[in-house]
Amino acid sequence: MLVGLSLAETISWGVVYYSFSVFIRPIEAETGWSRTQVTGAFSAALLASGLSAVPVGHWLDARGPRGLMTAGAVAGSLLLLALAGVESLPAFYAIWAGLGVVMAMVLYEPAFAVVATWFVRHRDRALTVLTVGGGLASTLVVPAATWLQQRHGWRAAATGLAVALAVTTVPLHALLLRRDPSAVGQRPDGDPASTEDVAPVAPPRLGPVMAEGRFWGLTAAFTLASVAAVATSVHVIPYLTERHYSPMAAGTVLGLVGFMQLPGRLVFGPLRRALSWPWAAAAVFLLQGAAIAVLALVPGRAGLGAFVCGFGMANGMCTLLRASMVAELYGPGRYGRVGGVLALFGTAGRAAGPVLASLALAAGASYAAAFSALGGLLVAAALLVLLPWRLAPLAAEVAPSAT
Repeated sequence: MLVGLSLAETISWGVVYYSFSVFIRPIEAETGWSRTQVTGAFSAALLASGLSAVPVGHWLDARGPRGLMTAGAVAGSLLLLALAGVESLPAFYAIWAGLGVVMAMVLYEPAFAVVATWFVRHRDRALTVLTVGGGLASTLVVPAATWLQQRHGWRAAATGLAVALAVTTVPLHALLLRRDPSAVGQRPDGDPASTEDVAPVAPPRLGPVMAEGRFWGLTAAFTLASVAAVATSVHVIPYLTERHYSPMAAGTVLGLVGFMQLPGRLVFGPLRRALSWPWAAAAVFLLQGAAIAVLALVPGRAGLGAFVCGFGMANGMCTLLRASMVAELYGPGRYGRVGGVLALFGTAGRAAGPVLASLALAAGASYAAAFSALGGLLVAAALLVLLPWRLAPLAAEVAPSAT
C-alpha cells in the first residue's frame, strides 16, 4: 500500500501541482492574458486548497482515505480535461480553484493521514519513503509535460496529463487504500490483530486539542516557518540577479535547493531517532534560519553552497517533521482534523510570506535586512516548539474510553 501510495503521490504532485509552470507561457501566448492573470489562478488554487484542508481532515478521520482520494483523482482528471478546452479567464480561475480542492484531497495531507494510521514504529521510515517519491515528481513529470507541450501544444498536454492521472492514481487509490489496519486483520506496522482490536472505535474529539495552548503555539511555529521558507524561495532569484548573478545561475541555485530536499528527507529518520521531536523541530528551524543568514551575509560561492545545502535539507525535513509531530502528539484518530487546521494556517503563511517580504523591500529595506527578519521568524519558531515540550502528548493523556 505504501509503495502504491508513493507512486500515486509522485504522479499527483507532478500533474496537479508542478505542471502549472509548464503551461504559463503558452497560455499567455495563445490567450493574451497577462502573467499576473495566469499565475493568479494558481494562487486561487492554493487558497482553495487551504480552505478545503479542514473539511478534508474531518472526512479522513470519519471515513478514511479511500473514497476521498479516489474521488479527488477522478475530479482532477475531469478538471484537466476541462482545462484543455477552456476559453475564458473566469472559467480558467474556476478550474484551478477546483484543482486546489483536488490538491487537498490527493496530495500530502491525506497521504500523511494514511501513514499515521498504518505505522507507529516505522512511521518515520514510511514518511521518508512517501516524501522521497513525492520529491521526484518535478524531476519525472515536468520534463514529460514539457515534451508534450512542445510537441502537441498545451491543450493536448493537459489532456495527456488528465489521462495519465486517471489511469494511474484512480486504480491505485481505489484498489490499495483501506481505512485502517483492522480492515485487513492487522495492527499498525503489520502486527497481527487480537480479538480486542476488531471493535470499531469512534474518532477522538477535537475539542481538547483546540483548547490547548501548546497546539496553537505549534501552529504558530509552523506558520512562521512557512512564511520564511516560501518568502525566501520566491525572492532568492531577484536577490541573486541584483548581486549580478545571471538568471540561469540564480535559477540553478533554486533548483539545487529543491534537489537537496531529498537528502534532507533521508537524514530525517536518524535525526528523529537521536532527538525528541521538539529538539528536532528546533534544529530544523534553526538550520533554515542559519542558511538564510548565510545567503544574506556571506558572499561568493561558499555562501551559496552553504545556503543550498542547509536551506534545501531543512525544507525537506520540515515536511516530514510536521507529519511526524501531529501523529506523535495527537494520534492517528485526530490526524486528519489536526493536520487540516495546520494546513490551513500553513497555506496562509505560504501566501503571505512573499507579499510581506515584497512590502518590506518596497518600504526601503535591503535584502540583507529582509532575509535577517525571515531568519528571526525561524528563531521564534524554534522557541515556540521548545517552550511547551515538557508537556506529555495529548494522545497519551486521554484514555481511549474518554475519547
